Amino acid sequence: MKKILLTSLLSLFIYHLQAQDVQQVLPEKTRILFLLDGSGSMLAGWGDVNRITAAKELLTELVDSLKTNTKLELALRAYGHLYRRSSQNCKDTRLEVGFSRNNHDIINNKLNQIDPKGTTPIAYSLEQAANDFPNSGGYRNIIIIITDGIESCDGDPCAVSLALQKKGIFLRPFIIGIGMGEEYKKQFKCIGEYYDAKDVNSFKYALNKAITTSLVKTSASVELLDINQRPKETNVNVTFVNSFTGEPAFDFVHYLDGRGKPDSVQLDPVLTYDVVVNTLPPAVKRNVNLVPGKHNVIQVNAPQGSLNITQEDAAYYHHGVRAIITERGKNQIVNIHDINTLQNYLVGTYDVEVLTTPRRKFRNVSISQSKTTDLNLPSPGILNIVNNAAGYGSIYEIDENGIQHWVYDLDHDKSKISVPLQPGNYKIVFRVDRAPGSKYTSIKKVTVQAGRSAIVKLFN
Repeated sequence: MKKILLTSLLSLFIYHLQAQDVQQVLPEKTRILFLLDGSGSMLAGWGDVNRITAAKELLTELVDSLKTNTKLELALRAYGHLYRRSSQNCKDTRLEVGFSRNNHDIINNKLNQIDPKGTTPIAYSLEQAANDFPNSGGYRNIIIIITDGIESCDGDPCAVSLALQKKGIFLRPFIIGIGMGEEYKKQFKCIGEYYDAKDVNSFKYALNKAITTSLVKTSASVELLDINQRPKETNVNVTFVNSFTGEPAFDFVHYLDGRGKPDSVQLDPVLTYDVVVNTLPPAVKRNVNLVPGKHNVIQVNAPQGSLNITQEDAAYYHHGVRAIITERGKNQIVNIHDINTLQNYLVGTYDVEVLTTPRRKFRNVSISQSKTTDLNLPSPGILNIVNNAAGYGSIYEIDENGIQHWVYDLDHDKSKISVPLQPGNYKIVFRVDRAPGSKYTSIKKVTVQAGRSAIVKLFN
């Protein structure tokens, strides 16, 4: 009977694990829009042929090779091919072939009809291209721009590209510059991934590279290295941030299997990532480019130890006690740490300011690999202040050098006040509201001990 029950429970547990859906899966299908430059400059010579002829021939060859891919849809938009350059028409763009299945021959026929004429409205063409992608989900949307010139209509293709990527219209575009030179890379880098095609062979390579990157499956695993450069850290959220848009593209909680190996995740190789390990503070590896079609191992230094700040009777502080954690030498807050809780931090040196009354500061707190650093605070005492008349006053702490430090302003309207305070020597300065002058100020000194109460009567 016990054996049957154990088997049933095990089966139920396995079923429960299998029933958990994988939350983040890349779309199986892809849409690729070719955005072709049809401006007059594409008639310029390029080796044995002119630029537009080479582009048409290689695009036709590529489109033919993609006929067997049932998970891919193609479309063609051109610009600068409808009006003469003299008209300087900055809306000279048109979707020549929309997305559909088995439209390869239609695209190739339309390619042959494109006759370069006009200007180069890249920004406007990108804006219009946003409407070319159907609203139906389940697809990755990609643009491949083929051009021999930069924007000539005072548009801002960089801003347009960024805005449309942030809206999720398409992924980072590919730009193939025909006969332009490497010096144009900076101008196109803000739009997407730029390839410099200085000749026909390099153009063919760039086109194939863009297609391969767009279509192949790519995986990665993240190794979180400890202080000894061993991949031992785990159980922390890892975020793959789109380096171009700054938006999170993929999240997972890091996992090590029974052999101490991290599992792998499928990622989109079209994007460049900032890998953010959400430790305290975050460990970041920027501008990670995946090798398409391969398994990529990404190593990030993320050695951790822990900090435990303890205090008995912290509940005397009605709103609880927390601590501000900052890295040594930096002003940025790493964490607001709850007292009496254990929290992991990256190995390093920190300053800790505990928000007791008064505050207590710990400088140069060291966090070491896989070790717990303990900070212990004494219990607070309770200072009970009784005054039979309304007035104004404050509590000051007197340090070991006799210097006083403001701690707390007394409530003007209350005759009885209970204040939790850390052990120490204090001074109360108070004047009754109706007193005829400052000479009637009352000064009381009191010592507060851990876990004990003290009473001060200001006026009988």
